[in-house]
Amino acid sequence: MTDLHKIVAAICPEAYCESNVSKEVQMIVQAALARGDKDAYLQGAKIAKLKECRPINYYMTYYGDTLNYKEPYKEPIEKHKLTYNAFGESLEPIYFWIRDVMETSGYGGFVKLVDNFVSSPGSGHFSEMGAKRTRMQEEAMKILGAVNQVIKSILNIIYDLKEFNIRLKIYDEINSKDKEVKRAAYFGLKQIWMDSVDAKRGTTSLKGLAQQFDYVTIIDAFMSAQDLEELKEINLNERVRRILQQRVADFLRWIKESERELRKRYEIEKAYLRSQYSTVQLYARWVRPYLESARKLEERAEETDGLVTAFNTTLLELTLLARRGFKPEDEIRKSNLPENFRGTNKKNYTPITIIELRFRSFPEKFGQNYGFRGRADITFTSYALNDQEVKVLKDQLDRDSFGDLLEVILGTTTESLGQIKEDIDFFLYDKKPKKEEEEEEKGIYEDINPFTSLFSFLGTGKKNKKEEKPKSKIALPPDSDTDKIIRGRCIYESRRWCVKFYEAFKKGHKMAAFSPLEDAF
Repeated sequence: MTDLHKIVAAICPEAYCESNVSKEVQMIVQAALARGDKDAYLQGAKIAKLKECRPINYYMTYYGDTLNYKEPYKEPIEKHKLTYNAFGESLEPIYFWIRDVMETSGYGGFVKLVDNFVSSPGSGHFSEMGAKRTRMQEEAMKILGAVNQVIKSILNIIYDLKEFNIRLKIYDEINSKDKEVKRAAYFGLKQIWMDSVDAKRGTTSLKGLAQQFDYVTIIDAFMSAQDLEELKEINLNERVRRILQQRVADFLRWIKESERELRKRYEIEKAYLRSQYSTVQLYARWVRPYLESARKLEERAEETDGLVTAFNTTLLELTLLARRGFKPEDEIRKSNLPENFRGTNKKNYTPITIIELRFRSFPEKFGQNYGFRGRADITFTSYALNDQEVKVLKDQLDRDSFGDLLEVILGTTTESLGQIKEDIDFFLYDKKPKKEEEEEEKGIYEDINPFTSLFSFLGTGKKNKKEEKPKSKIALPPDSDTDKIIRGRCIYESRRWCVKFYEAFKKGHKMAAFSPLEDAF
């Protein structure tokens, strides 16, 4: 797994990456984004180097020259690490203490970025977690197997509906005001009638009479007469005329009956398609928890040489991201920022504290569950990031931790199902194919894919009708001079609060601290 801090350095190299590799990191990220790589920042993180910083004196209330943003950029990171041995007590209170203090000390809650574990193969915890993971995988595969059967059914229904639609268009053209179109529609229906209805008469069918009894004019006369009145005007042998009177009348009755039955079957097939569509949505709700649980039960923590196979040992990794509010208006009031900086925090910079917890525990089973005792290594690190950078950080960590798990499992299926998306939209939502829409009008349409909820869990949205070539993504926009000054002040606040939280933890767990808890929070 890529180091989280190197990812931060790749996301914001100007502030957090060493200057000797900063430009190279930016070039790698830009090139990867231009290619459309979703893990562009992970590629930059491979060579990124985080700046080495000295601990700040948290009693400071001023960070050099406010307008000289370069000063805080020199050492923008606060980092503290401690080890807490708790073999006599459970490790869970450590996690919940951090969570509770975050929520009550001015932090806007927290986001769990990493939650990994690995157990020694010889431990009971390894066996039980493996059994649970296997159970989740088996249930997911059962549902996915049922999904495949429904998809096959949907494909067959779509093919049937296409045939019905083609036939029904011929019936619609019978009522056309264009005489040529109407005449061509009658020719088409007569051909269908001769092949599927009249052919059942065997030797007495029109084709049989023409082939075996030399009624050479009977087929041409039948094709040219649209009704009994037109038949009277055709110069025919009386015997042929009597045969055709019966067949033309039979054909006209067949048109009405077959159209009614065909439209009825068409509506029944559409209802069945809607039912199958709802079934896929239902399966989507059922399969997602199993896939997510199986993914979470995978052992992804970085195993070390200290994990002995036969020992009853488990390593746990947790990474939390806590954010605090930061308002330039408050800093202006304290004379830490100029008056004209009001309303300039467009990117919404916020102090970030990242807490990394690495537990080495001895799992003990109590009833159906496990308790964990052992040692906790905790690291507190500060950053100043904006909303967009935090979003990118979460996305890149997710891609690095889980890869493209769902894409690997379901990517091929979603690609093939995407090919029948227009057919689904047409039959269920009466939406015309894209090419026809482009010819008729311009505007927006709602992208409704019945399989989206199953394979990517995305909602519907509006898109331009005319599909444009996907534009290459660009890197996060660089900071302006004003942004750099605001981030510089945010860096100081982030470092100060990181120290406070670190000292509060030590005080709360009866360790030597440099400030009383009351001063920290």
